Amino acid sequence: MSELAGRQRPLVLVAGGRCWIRELAEPKTAACANAHRLVWGNQETIWTLSRGAATAQPSPRIVALAKPKKDFSRNQCRPLFLYSCGRESTIWERPLLVNFGLPSDRLLKLAEPKKCHPAYLQQRLRQSSGWPVSPAAMNYKATPWIQKLAQPKMLHPEFQPAREVPTQVTNVLARSSSRLQCLAGPRVVKASSFYENIYPEAVIRPVSKFAQEATASPRTLELAMAKRLHPDFVPMRGAEWPVTQAAKQAVATPRLVELAQPCKRPPMSFAQFNPDAFTVKETAKRAICSPRIKELAQPIKR
Repeated sequence: MSELAGRQRPLVLVAGGRCWIRELAEPKTAACANAHRLVWGNQETIWTLSRGAATAQPSPRIVALAKPKKDFSRNQCRPLFLYSCGRESTIWERPLLVNFGLPSDRLLKLAEPKKCHPAYLQQRLRQSSGWPVSPAAMNYKATPWIQKLAQPKMLHPEFQPAREVPTQVTNVLARSSSRLQCLAGPRVVKASSFYENIYPEAVIRPVSKFAQEATASPRTLELAMAKRLHPDFVPMRGAEWPVTQAAKQAVATPRLVELAQPCKRPPMSFAQFNPDAFTVKETAKRAICSPRIKELAQPIKR
């Protein structure tokens, strides 16, 4: 490509510039001339290591970073599939005490509670339980008024405690009256959702004799009439109706025949693949490029 870019070659447009496209489509030879074939699965590196990189001595920092991380799950008795998808969590088994050692100084230091900052101790509220009490306050003798205020609030003289739920029966052999037995019985609710009939042909709700012999007024007869349809009402058309003789002998126009043709869709095999994508049209083969296209088709000079 360097030789092609170094010298100018005349542009020849044959069949729409195919010669220039073929020349550009040739693979580069300089990049893959000295490249060796890669074989996957061996211990060779993709890039060849230099002699200096192969014999270099690592620094202490690189040696420290190259050490593997400590495995803290060695003493944990849990299977590998504990948190895998589709399995429930299990209770861990307690490992043996032999596998545990004494905590290190670092763990003991981290286990100590965090001390409060002196500025926080000065600004915190008096209600805090951790407020230090001075020796003067601890040795202070309370006055009679403070001792009176420290007494708990007494109950009202007429206060009565809550009565116990199970009451004590005074006389076990006592007999209840008929009134108490009547009140102690369950409440009987008569079902009123239906009427008791003597025979099945009877009406659900009994009609009185006066209602049967009553004569309806003209207003009642007028209200009892069913609602009539609109004069312009058209009933629903049936799903099947006879075809007229004129429709049977009708001749379709060319426009109707054109509209009656089914929609043509490409087959499913060509939905994702177009075999005519790289086909050059006849008009493109006979086209003549303009001077501007010739100017743009010139290779870049480097």
